[in-house]
Amino acid sequence: MTNLPTFRLSLLAPRYWLTWFGLVVLYLIVQLPYPILFRFGHSIGRLAMPFLKRRVAVAERNLKLCFPELTKKEIDKRVIRNFESTGMGLLETGMAWFWSDRRIKKWCKVENREYMDQAREGGKGVLLIGLHFLTLELGGRIFGMYNPGIGVYRPNDNKVLDWVQLRGRLRSNKSFIGRNDTKGMIRVLRAGEILWYAPDHDYGPKNSVFASLFAVPKAATTIGTSILMRMGKPSILPFTPVRNDDGSGYRVLVSPPVEGFPLEDSLAGAEFMNRIVEKEIMKAPDQYMWLHRRFKTRPEGEPSLYN
Repeated sequence: MTNLPTFRLSLLAPRYWLTWFGLVVLYLIVQLPYPILFRFGHSIGRLAMPFLKRRVAVAERNLKLCFPELTKKEIDKRVIRNFESTGMGLLETGMAWFWSDRRIKKWCKVENREYMDQAREGGKGVLLIGLHFLTLELGGRIFGMYNPGIGVYRPNDNKVLDWVQLRGRLRSNKSFIGRNDTKGMIRVLRAGEILWYAPDHDYGPKNSVFASLFAVPKAATTIGTSILMRMGKPSILPFTPVRNDDGSGYRVLVSPPVEGFPLEDSLAGAEFMNRIVEKEIMKAPDQYMWLHRRFKTRPEGEPSLYN
């Protein structure tokens, strides 16, 4: 378990000065009124596109693979909106780390909070499915204010960013656990806790199976969900943080607890989870992290889907 980190003087070493400068700038920017942040974030994302051509190409490719029915014009429009959302995601990270609870509550609301009560009936643990949306940091802060839980976490290589990130995330959550600590996750769930978990990225061939995702028939999908469900016996509760297009703030959409997970078959479990992933992504497709190479792992002998 990772709890509130201790500040160390080594974090002030010269190699971290640029990081500290960037964090101070981010802190100052997010003090601006939200309507200004909304316009500024979208502008940052759009202006960054010429400098992030590789990521633009990845986003385009992912969208073509997942939604072959879209025209080039539709994909181009969605990519632009996705990068506008990426710019907002940077500011939302600062908002999640540095805003007060009062300001968070002013601009954010959680819909269907009663589903969490249903999921926890009988003292069951909850596998909280939170996908890699660009609103991820802020969504975790919002949800944790009402239902603090335990997040799955990969330490940042930059020690200063790691310290600030953990402090920010722990403002409304209990602790964090390493993403490879499966036994620890099982203990958390058996203890009736809420475990935030993201099964939607490509984590490589180890402990993965190839399941369909949108129009891609073979997407490397973690079998971790099946392990946690068999051993921890939690409820499954998906949630999605959505940024309102009109600049009026955020809604965290909590879905009903999911029933019927196939416990005996890891491939069937991966297919089951990918249907949940698809449903949640379509609640705010322009705000999903399409710039990640989701389909980089291929079955042996099959060519890469990325040029």
